[in-house]
Amino acid sequence: MSANGWLQFAIFCVVLLATVRPVGAYLARVLEGERTWLDFILRPIERLIYKSSGVNAKHEMNWREYAFAMLGFSAISMLVTYAIERLQHMLPFNPQGLAGVGPDLAWNTAASFTTNTNWQSYTPETTMSYLTQMAGLATHNFFSAAVGIVVAVALVRGIKRTASSTIGNFWVDMTRTILYVLIPGSLVYALLLVAQGVPQNLHAYTTAHTLEQPSQTQTIAQGPVASQEAIKMLGTNGGGFFNANSAHPFENPTPFSNFLQILSIFIIPAGLTYTLGQMTGSPGHGWAVLAAMFVLFAAGFSVVYWAEAHPHALIHGAAQTATLTAPGGNMEGKEVRNGIAESALFATITTDASCGAVNGVHDSFTPLGGLVVLTNIMLGEVVFGGVGSGLYGILIFVVLAVFIAGLMVGRTPEYLGKKIEAYDVKMSMLYVLIFPLIILSLTAAFLLSPTIGLSSLTNQGPHGLTEILYAFTSGAGNNGSAFAGLNANTWWYNVALGWDMLLGRLFMMIPVLALAGNLAMKKSVPPSPGTFPVNTPLFTVLLVGVILILGALTFFPALSLGPILEHLLLKAGQLF
Repeated sequence: MSANGWLQFAIFCVVLLATVRPVGAYLARVLEGERTWLDFILRPIERLIYKSSGVNAKHEMNWREYAFAMLGFSAISMLVTYAIERLQHMLPFNPQGLAGVGPDLAWNTAASFTTNTNWQSYTPETTMSYLTQMAGLATHNFFSAAVGIVVAVALVRGIKRTASSTIGNFWVDMTRTILYVLIPGSLVYALLLVAQGVPQNLHAYTTAHTLEQPSQTQTIAQGPVASQEAIKMLGTNGGGFFNANSAHPFENPTPFSNFLQILSIFIIPAGLTYTLGQMTGSPGHGWAVLAAMFVLFAAGFSVVYWAEAHPHALIHGAAQTATLTAPGGNMEGKEVRNGIAESALFATITTDASCGAVNGVHDSFTPLGGLVVLTNIMLGEVVFGGVGSGLYGILIFVVLAVFIAGLMVGRTPEYLGKKIEAYDVKMSMLYVLIFPLIILSLTAAFLLSPTIGLSSLTNQGPHGLTEILYAFTSGAGNNGSAFAGLNANTWWYNVALGWDMLLGRLFMMIPVLALAGNLAMKKSVPPSPGTFPVNTPLFTVLLVGVILILGALTFFPALSLGPILEHLLLKAGQLF
């Protein structure tokens, strides 16, 4: 650990916090249908979209209509992506002549990009054509990010509205989110990446002669990288154009591009906390939620940085002591140009959010470092989380925290003027329980099968358990990062992980929308002496505690057999 590493962390935090208010205020204006500085360009396009698609922008939906529209849109767009993958050998923009994607892998990939997971069981540059990357995958990065944002805003509307049977219009919310937020942001972002050296073209791959042996050749992949990279990070998607993801110099060529990437992962999720405060008329509550997220983020980074900055007991013959010419610590799986601090920061951010982009190999982290990045996902990715999904995920914990606070004082719990009753708690607990049920059931099933589950492992013992546990956690948590020691490109893993991702995304959105609809119908009640304030440091502490107890402790038995046991065995090996 070094002063330079902590300085990089501090600079990131300052810049991030400076963006919260302007980004959050802009998001609130867009999602409330108010005027923005882009209206003179985009309002005519927006009206044309409604007219051509037959959408009545003034029609409001109840939560069931909203959920049906969300599920229908996701299903149809997923089928379109599946068809593009299967037929890519017959479609244009395939200069490499790549074959059609196999049925199980196409299913897995379509489910992955539909759910904002971007789990990749394949090598992108040798599997997906340019058309598939652009029309199938990059467009889904816009769609899935927008779905997460609009579901979060629907929940915020449910909190805000009084005696209302509706929570907005899904098609209007989707259109405005994509048109006013994701497209302009990605356009500017992509141009910045191109300026840093990220390719953006439709050329065939380049064949180059190597300097060491001119008779040998090397194929250099390229393509429309910058456009996919921009929305991949801004929409917390994470799927790379190249297999090495953000460790590839064409995706992440400079320190500035690396900073842009980690900032863009958090910028919308952090801004949405201010949107929450502004839309509900309680700015202090938004800042309290942001504070809870930030505390968990800072704690996670500190542990990962500490763990990775220490020498690894099983690495021999490599300098692991920091000097003027050596970074020290566990550099296995990390790039020298990023070092320990930036690798730890990137890993913490990408697993706090439902992003999954990586600039290092999580499988090569120390047991404690791997424990933190895995636990970040197990918390439900509410530490900023994905665009939208992080906000509605932490609001579920807010409802539970308020309910627990109400039990402490023996009064009916209230949240921003709404009484939290049995139905609200049931929907919240359903959301919380679905997540571990999916992960632990699938992990157990594959651990018990030597031919289906264990045969894909590179490592045995507790690390092998962690690799399978991480895969299903990453899928259900819509993260997409992986412990690279698991070969998941098999029929069973592709199919199971596809369902894992769909259930972890769409099935968990239903209780969120049901909660939104129920809260919207309630009447607002004035605060009483027994009302627990949700805009104080005490509330932040309570919220952090509820997240850790309900999130982390649920998975403690599995973690104790994986990374915790691996750490203890490593320490025992040092003693003997």
